Amino acid sequence: MPETIDRARRRWITTAGAFLAAAPFVRAGSARAEPAASPGRLPAVAAGAQTGFPPLKQVVAGDLNVAYLDMGPATGRPVLLLHGWPYDVHSYVDVAPTLAAAGYRVLIPYLRGYGETRFRSDATPRNGQQAALAVDALNFLDALRIETALVAGYDWGARTACILAAIWPERCKGLVSVSGYLIGSQQANAMPLPPRAELQWWYQFYFATERGREGYARNTRDFVRLIWELASPKWRIDDATFDRSAPAFENPDHVAISIHNYRWRLGLAEGEAKYDDLERRLAAFPSIAVPTITLEGDANGAPHPEPAAYAKKFTGRYEHRLITGGIGHNLPQEAPQAFARAVMDVDGF
Repeated sequence: MPETIDRARRRWITTAGAFLAAAPFVRAGSARAEPAASPGRLPAVAAGAQTGFPPLKQVVAGDLNVAYLDMGPATGRPVLLLHGWPYDVHSYVDVAPTLAAAGYRVLIPYLRGYGETRFRSDATPRNGQQAALAVDALNFLDALRIETALVAGYDWGARTACILAAIWPERCKGLVSVSGYLIGSQQANAMPLPPRAELQWWYQFYFATERGREGYARNTRDFVRLIWELASPKWRIDDATFDRSAPAFENPDHVAISIHNYRWRLGLAEGEAKYDDLERRLAAFPSIAVPTITLEGDANGAPHPEPAAYAKKFTGRYEHRLITGGIGHNLPQEAPQAFARAVMDVDGF
């Protein structure tokens, strides 16, 4: 990332940190650097070692018929892995078999608007607000009769995982969140950032227009590839890797969900009234008490807060790990060993 963008990001972090309220003491010395692959009881895994998954399963969960992957022993401790925008379940193509081999039951749903996940009714709003995605995840656990799980994610998936841990801590054995505490609010998002920081959110402003909606609909594949390249500037994305994920964005609701998510954040689109109470709770930026490890790649080209801006939001046992080696935004796919290790380590907290 150019130095000018780095400086803008630091200014953005200062602004973002202003609305993160102070919280109790976090374990001293918790921040440390981790290499992209580290030794231990996990089987060795390199990024790109796996190329595919077993067949998808389907389950009715709330408003959705969810397509998901279920790997590992049925009696293993459940791990819920949540992908982000604009990515898909293949972000965990190397993480999932690694955790399954270690004895975990690994569950990876396609989010609403992705892959084979479908709305059960044409009348359901194509809503991308944060509360809707979090309730989807809770409904998914309920549908599979899973009482507690380790929850991990990045991007939209990290935000959803944080919400689960903050609002329903009894359902979360532990949390792994890339880029830390990502719960947001429309009020906080209404605050302008310095111009160079706003530049990083160019696509959010593009999506605020009908031209942007049409542009994303017409050029989804090229748009997604561009986001991947900007967000992970040192990740060598070959065509085969991208082509495995590309069909996920052909979901008939993908564009509507994506556009609504970013418009809702800016207060340009309404949410659903049934989520109003939950959004009010989230707007207070609740602390997270479940054991947590946050991760950040040293080459993340997407907008993201610095660890100091969110560390005090985690009031239980907590560590932050910087993953080195040119690791970008799609951390589980770029550094699967480090991500899988974090899941196993937080399980041992």
